[in-house]
Parts: sequence; C-alpha cells; structure tokens
Amino acid sequence: MRKSFQIGAAFIGVIVGAGFASGREILQFFTSFGAIGIAGSIVATFLFAFIGMNLTQLGSRLQTTSHQKVIYHICGRYLGIIVDTIITFFLFGVTVVMFSGAGAIFEQQFGVPSVIGSILMAVVTILSVTLNVQKVISLISAFTPFLLLIVIVITIYSVINFDLASADLQAVSASQNRAASHWLLGAVLYVSYNIAAGAAMLTVMGGTVKDEKVAAWGGIIGGLGLGLLIILINVSMLTQLKDIASLPMPMLALANSMSPVMSTIFSIILLGMVYNTAVGMLYAFTARTMNPETKKFKGAVVLFGVAAFGASFVGFITLVGTVYPAMGYLGFTLIGAIVLAWIMRKREQHNVGEN
Repeated sequence: MRKSFQIGAAFIGVIVGAGFASGREILQFFTSFGAIGIAGSIVATFLFAFIGMNLTQLGSRLQTTSHQKVIYHICGRYLGIIVDTIITFFLFGVTVVMFSGAGAIFEQQFGVPSVIGSILMAVVTILSVTLNVQKVISLISAFTPFLLLIVIVITIYSVINFDLASADLQAVSASQNRAASHWLLGAVLYVSYNIAAGAAMLTVMGGTVKDEKVAAWGGIIGGLGLGLLIILINVSMLTQLKDIASLPMPMLALANSMSPVMSTIFSIILLGMVYNTAVGMLYAFTARTMNPETKKFKGAVVLFGVAAFGASFVGFITLVGTVYPAMGYLGFTLIGAIVLAWIMRKREQHNVGEN
C-alpha cells in the first residue's frame, strides 16, 4: 500500500502546477459558478480517480517506460499516432509554462527578476530528471503532503472568517470569466486538459509496478487527493470571493491575509508544486523521444530543458492561454478512449467468466 500512496502523491504532484495551487484555475473552472461549483468539484474527483486508476493500471500491465504503448493500446493504430504526437507536444509546452510560472512567482512574491526564477527552476528540474524514474517519483511526491496541510489550514481560516451577511456569491461569481458555459462542462473540461498533460507520467509511474492492483490504487488515491484539494480550494475562495476574485493568485492572497509568514510558506510550496509538474513533464517528454536506459537520455534532458527555458520568454499568461485550452479538447478524446477501453476489458472479463 505504501507504493500506492507514493504513486498517488506523485500523481497529485504532476497535476498540481502554478495554476492549480494558486487557485486561478479552480476559480475559472469551479468557483466562478458559485455554490454549484462544489458539485463540479465532486464530479471532477470521481473522474480523476477513475481515469487515474485506468492509466496507472494500463502502465503496469504493459510495463511501459513512456506513454506510447498505452496510447496506442487505447486509441488504436491510427488515432494513436495523432494523440501520441499531440500529447508529446503538450508535454514540452507544459514544461515551458512551468518555467515561466516559476519566474512569475519569484518576481511577484520575492521581488527577484523573473528570468532568475526561471533559470533556477530550469536548472533544478534538469538535474532532477537526470535521475532514475524511481527517484523522480519520490521527488515529485515529496511536496504533496505539505500542500494538502496548508490548503486545509487556509480553508479553515477562510470559513471561520466568512461573513455570510455581506456575501453575495451569486453576483460576484456571475461576473467572473468562466472557463465553460456550464458548471458540468467546466468540471469535465478541467479534468480533460489535466489528464492530457498528466497521462504520460501516469503511465510511466504505473510501469514501475508489476502488481496491477497496487498501480490502480495509486491512481485512485491520487485522483481522490486531487478532488479533495479542488473542493478545499473551491470552498476557501467561495467564502472570500469578493476580495480575491480579480487577483492573479487568489490562494496566495488568502495566505497573505493570514500572515506574511503563511504567505511565504505557501509561496515556497507553490514553487514546489511547479517543480513537481516541470519534472514530470520534462521526464515524460524526454522518455518518449529517448529510452531512459540509454546514455543519451541525460544529454537529451539537458537539450530539451534548455530549449524549454528559451521558449519560456513568451510569457506566462500568453502560454497558459495558448497551451491549456487546446489540451482540454485533446483530453476529451483521451477520456473517451479510456472509457471505451475499460468497457471492452470488462466485457472480455465477463465473457471469459461465462466460458
């Protein structure tokens, strides 16, 4: 079970980047719909758990070292080529976004020039990815418990300080820039674009375990953990929506309202989650293009890492607005293929049982 929890924590670490932990994504996809956004959070929780279970289980079954085998297995020969190519492109794109996001956090919170922050994140990420996959998974999972703890603290503080008399959640939420036209679509779209980015590393993590049940439980635990974080962040921001709705990093603002010390701690954890995602994406991208067991792998990591750093100068906001929305619609295709593969496997098991 210990291995399952490690995979689950790493799953959360890969998915939770700057946009998630800062609250900006949760605000757009859930909180902007008001109280009904909590229902969206619950839907997202079940979807993350179901898809995580399937991807880690398939990774274990196929003993894959990159996402290629799993994608071709669930999407087929022809659709697989398209999905594989797009996912590989997005892995690099998200790495670029994380380097840029790290620079933005350093500049906003610590007054350090963004280029210095991006360089530091790129160097630490490149060094980490040159380690073996087991050490990479351990590193990615390390920050997750701290994030969960501080989010719980912020949620409790926000709820205690919730002024129901002056709150007008419906009016404030209606004025927000929503990521979708309906709360249910927003929830599915959010899971979809996160899975498009996280699927590759999920299959790799599953491939490190020979026991399919252990791998599957890792996906379930990670999915439930992600859902819990979404619900907690959503509730935190709903209680203080009027004050934080227009801010670029609303959860950071809530931490700052508690104390400067809490704000600093949250900023460090936020950088840790950016690091997690950057490491997961760069590893999965390089593993798709180069066998991790070969000597050329480390050289490829350095080359791709430097290229991602160079591309990060496009700007954090521009990158998020370009890369992420397109990933959501790719994710719909991937989710559909996963559900179909799950149904087909259940049918095969049923037929075998009857015979």
